[in-house]
Amino acid sequence: TDPDPTDPEQPTSPGDHVNLGYFTEWGTYDREYLVKNIVTSGSAEKLTHINYAFGDVRNGECVMGDSYAALERSYTAEESVSGEADAWDQPLRGNFNQLLQLKEEFPHIQVLWSFGGWTWSGGFGEAMEDPERFAQSCFDLVNDPQWEGVFDGIDLDWEYPNGCGLECDSSGPRIFGDMMSSFRDVFGDQLVTAAITADASEGGKIDAVDYAYGAENADYIAVMTYDFFGAFAPQGPTAPHSALTPYDGIPQEGFTSDEAIQKLVAQGVPREKLLLGIGFYGRGWTGVTQSEPGGSATGAAPGTYEAGIEDYKVLKEICPVTGFVGGTAYAHCGDDWWSYDTPETILTKMAYAQDQGLGGAFFWELHGDTADGELIAAMDEGLR
Repeated sequence: TDPDPTDPEQPTSPGDHVNLGYFTEWGTYDREYLVKNIVTSGSAEKLTHINYAFGDVRNGECVMGDSYAALERSYTAEESVSGEADAWDQPLRGNFNQLLQLKEEFPHIQVLWSFGGWTWSGGFGEAMEDPERFAQSCFDLVNDPQWEGVFDGIDLDWEYPNGCGLECDSSGPRIFGDMMSSFRDVFGDQLVTAAITADASEGGKIDAVDYAYGAENADYIAVMTYDFFGAFAPQGPTAPHSALTPYDGIPQEGFTSDEAIQKLVAQGVPREKLLLGIGFYGRGWTGVTQSEPGGSATGAAPGTYEAGIEDYKVLKEICPVTGFVGGTAYAHCGDDWWSYDTPETILTKMAYAQDQGLGGAFFWELHGDTADGELIAAMDEGLR
């Protein structure tokens, strides 16, 4: 039930649009991002959904990623959402128990278990050789009685059906829809969602799949409108990784958020099922002398966990914005060049989502935001 807005004891719930964030299983380690941070940042009342990332797809079935982080890690009173320490003999600890505590305090939040992602997408093709077995294994895992009440459904993040990611799939354009149909049959009225490519280039990854057919059985589809450009092309040219609209000199046509949305709508995907993607991180190069996009580089800019990528909360301090292009921001500081979204550009993107009649927006991932949740606050404000 929705919280009573007149009751001061009840947290407020967000508006009608989806505002979904990814929570990473591994974030509880060196990143030290706990479920409790969703509360202390003020973000819990602004989110509608959380995708828990990631489960694996192996040998035709859904399997757990890291059972220690999910089920076993013991939380102190200070670390836990409830303010109470885990007992050594309680049946469920870890992230799953913390998510249960979060949902008790913020009953409007729905949680999905997301399977796949870039690293763990290799098993989808094999799993789809027996779709019923695949879907049933996932249902049984997501709805295991041991963590009853944690999950409201499943998110499928196959990178990429009938295309190439870490591995290649050539199952044909209907494979994605066949998967969504199988999962809907098994999951019934639970949420079934997917994260999909935003490659709108001619003959690219969107063209390879019948997403309108897939959308028939999806509650919504999260379009990964980020990572278009980055230091995976170490010499550049520099280009923002998440432009909303095309701009003069963009290195590849079809690599913008708007072009992805328009291509999916043209395929017949209902607008209200599409979510616009926001990256809570930047992508950057080093060896760059030119402030405007299009400069050459010598490689990836240094990052805390991985070269060429850094959280917004860090970039905001170490390399502040120097310009805007295509509805997003960039920053040139010393020899480094970064692009990332800010509260200002997020408001622009949310206005776009509203204008286009989209279902809402989502982001990767919670850890990248500031301690007071300023990016999520901008999404919430823009979606109301």
